[in-house]
Amino acid sequence: MDIAALLIFAGALIVAAGSPGPSIAALVARVLARGARDVLPFLAAMWIGEAIWLSLAVWGLSALAQSFQPVFAAIKWSGVAYLLYLAWKMWSAPANIEASGTPPKRGGLRMFAAGLAVTLGNPKIMVFYVALLPTIIDVASLTIAGWVELTATMVVVLIAIDLAWVFLAARLRVLLKSPAAMRIANRCSAGMMAGAATAIASR
Repeated sequence: MDIAALLIFAGALIVAAGSPGPSIAALVARVLARGARDVLPFLAAMWIGEAIWLSLAVWGLSALAQSFQPVFAAIKWSGVAYLLYLAWKMWSAPANIEASGTPPKRGGLRMFAAGLAVTLGNPKIMVFYVALLPTIIDVASLTIAGWVELTATMVVVLIAIDLAWVFLAARLRVLLKSPAAMRIANRCSAGMMAGAATAIASR
């Protein structure tokens, strides 16, 4: 694939992915509440979900996704429910770094499911790809190799942006030393998580 097309795609994705949305809000809220140690499953699920939406857009399967609307609706509402549960846990979390910074046991699978639900529950991601791709590439003649290049570019961009958000949130969390500051951070994180759930539910 033309390198110029990949650079344009990467640039547009940087702008879109860098703008805080429900996924980023949920990610930052989780890091503020629990630290950065247990967010990798959530991040991996976000990247896989984005790859799924990109693939659906590339291979012209938007209509197929619409035909499976009940499945995506179930995923969406499961994600909303789990994010609201996380918001409640953050709201009622202990106001100290030691207690609230300990990752829950066996939380990786649940975090992965939450990340996948947040991403797959947001079909506007595919709309973005459907709108963008025809302007920079000839989708009709796209090969498997081209799809791999697009997906790899997407993953690299998302890893860079999402890890930057994780780093910033983790640095902010380090500054929250007092119980009062931690309590405020927990409540703000709960609000962000509930806001992410509301944003997904309203779409």
